[in-house]
Amino acid sequence: MSLTPSRLCRGIAPSLTLAIDARAKEMKEKGEDVIGFGAGEPDFDTPAHIREAAVYALEHGMTRYTPAAGTLGLRRAICEKLERDNGLAYAPAQIIVSNGAKHALFNAFQAILNPGDEVLIPTPWWVSYPELARMAGGVPVPVPTTEADGFVATARMLAPHITGRTKALVLNSPNNPNGSVWSEEQLTGIAALAVERGFYVISDEIYEKLVYDGERHVSIASLGEQIKEQTVVVNGVSKAYAMTGWRIGYAAGPAAVIEAMANHQSHATSNPNAIAQYAAIAALQGDQAPLREMVATFDQRRRALVAALLAIDGLGGAHGPACRMPKGAFYVMLNIAGALGKRYRGCALAGSIDFAEALLDAKKVATVPGAAFEAEGYVRLSYATDMRSILEGARRIGEFVAELT
Repeated sequence: MSLTPSRLCRGIAPSLTLAIDARAKEMKEKGEDVIGFGAGEPDFDTPAHIREAAVYALEHGMTRYTPAAGTLGLRRAICEKLERDNGLAYAPAQIIVSNGAKHALFNAFQAILNPGDEVLIPTPWWVSYPELARMAGGVPVPVPTTEADGFVATARMLAPHITGRTKALVLNSPNNPNGSVWSEEQLTGIAALAVERGFYVISDEIYEKLVYDGERHVSIASLGEQIKEQTVVVNGVSKAYAMTGWRIGYAAGPAAVIEAMANHQSHATSNPNAIAQYAAIAALQGDQAPLREMVATFDQRRRALVAALLAIDGLGGAHGPACRMPKGAFYVMLNIAGALGKRYRGCALAGSIDFAEALLDAKKVATVPGAAFEAEGYVRLSYATDMRSILEGARRIGEFVAELT
């Protein structure tokens, strides 16, 4: 018997996003002036009324095990939120609270996939989607989109990739890494396709509150009872309420799927953090003014970053500018096609990893290579950072590009 890690774990790729962020933080700890565009988390404090709810929970002994699927109080609050914000009616038995939205996604894949089942994932994709599918024995199937299409996969684009083994589609709107938002018309077409061909939709809606320019988030599960019965809606409090470290996500879906997820979770992790669950109730039911203020600030940063990047000569490609204005989330996909094939101080920039590494080494600016998202020719920038860093970081990127030969 070979004493080695399992084939499953050996086949899981590490996260390039976390690797870049870790390296940037290490450089900062050494005193280097690093501008970090890599992290995918709000740079705001968790609102005071949410923190106060956690303190209350601590002081009143709410620190013991809860039901594995989450407290009834939080699951009821989630039901109210889904009805109020998304027009979705669920019972608490159709809700599971997990250790972050990523854990909810993990549970969903474990609950619905058998070995060899295929999962359609539009690209550019968030780095964890294909790995989560593989961890459940699934086969991720990339569905390429283009910048010209707004990085949105339509039913027409999805249809050729459907086979007899297609079990699910991962839908992420607003999207990480590109900030695209699916319209109701586009979602209606996808819903009809899913119902006709008989596959689940895993709808990751974690960025639903972060939309701009009058855009409206639509949950695909709200488009009819048939598609609702085939959809697992995944969300959480991390992005909307600056609660990334609190690790509270949730899923809503068909009772049989949620029950399977809860059974899996009961053995894998037991309940999510009890104190954080009480804080999450305050987030969902309390004052939403801090959320609105955060979105307004992200909007200002979004506009400033895009304007600064568009002013840089030497980026973009034959099919588009350096970047497009994202409609949601807090990310910009920077088209670096104009820089590839050039050299920086003798080092060739053959792809997005070369570009990101050279930029970090030379100008102390951390971005995430598009290769992490199946989007070669791009890097992702997060504007979840302060305005000074945004403007200085863009200036350094411009300086870096100007020095390419």
